[in-house]
Amino acid sequence: MNRKTVLLLIHGWLMATALFAQNGVLVFQSDFGLKDGAVSAMKGVAVGVSPTLKIFDLTHDIPAYDIWEAAYRLLQTAPYYPEGTVFVSVCDPGVGTDRKSVVLLTQSGHYFVTPDNGTLTLIAEKLGIQEVREIDEALNRLRNSTESYTFHGRDVYAYTGARLAAKVISLAQVGKKLPAEVWKIPYQKPAFENGVLKGTVPVLDVQYGNVWTNIPKPLFEQLGAKTGENLRIRIFNKNKSVFKGNVLFVNTFGESKEGGNVAYFNSLLNFSVAVNRGDFARKYKISSGPDWRVEISR
Repeated sequence: MNRKTVLLLIHGWLMATALFAQNGVLVFQSDFGLKDGAVSAMKGVAVGVSPTLKIFDLTHDIPAYDIWEAAYRLLQTAPYYPEGTVFVSVCDPGVGTDRKSVVLLTQSGHYFVTPDNGTLTLIAEKLGIQEVREIDEALNRLRNSTESYTFHGRDVYAYTGARLAAKVISLAQVGKKLPAEVWKIPYQKPAFENGVLKGTVPVLDVQYGNVWTNIPKPLFEQLGAKTGENLRIRIFNKNKSVFKGNVLFVNTFGESKEGGNVAYFNSLLNFSVAVNRGDFARKYKISSGPDWRVEISR
């Protein structure tokens, strides 16, 4: 290999490193709530690493132990942050067990610091996997915290995430490189089969009780439906039918009467159903997660 080739390779490596460089933005998510000092303690660790970090909250209202919802909230939010942003997500019912603690670098240049317990299911699919590293706790753990087994969010994830965001460490210094894969939660992926759209109910629009699906607009358009048309919708929990009915397809809620059932596209341009100025989920006892499925036809 000649000198010119070596220089080109080095230049390419430097460019790739610069492309995905940490940008000093650190975003926290957890199922801790804000009733006690857990979230504040994590932020305290981060500020202790670098007081110049730009720290934001994604949410701390993930339902307790709900790894799936943590996965979805990352998907909902992360693409709107610039590349180089570091996300720390802690929904960790297996804390202290042998599940891996990892950092995922996506092909979009975002970093995710979290247990590898399914939290990365949707992000890995949407943003792609560039590299996965296992956190070496001998190097990347808060000093004098080794006797604590139940707060890795503070002692491992916040500490490692802050060091990464502040460029105290590089990705290579996180720990050993793992295969480019993460543990995934199985679910119904969006599909169009024999005139029927199929998907899952990944999450509820919790403030209003609207029911969101993972069926994107381009796939929905294969159905050939037009606004003003009634669609046949069925919602299942596992194999049990929970809702079955005709729902008016609209662009805006103002196109239907108050209290009427409507189908529309949410802010992520995924198919959703709602009650105009009501709560569809409460009215029909619908929840969300990988066990919930939806079918749509004309």
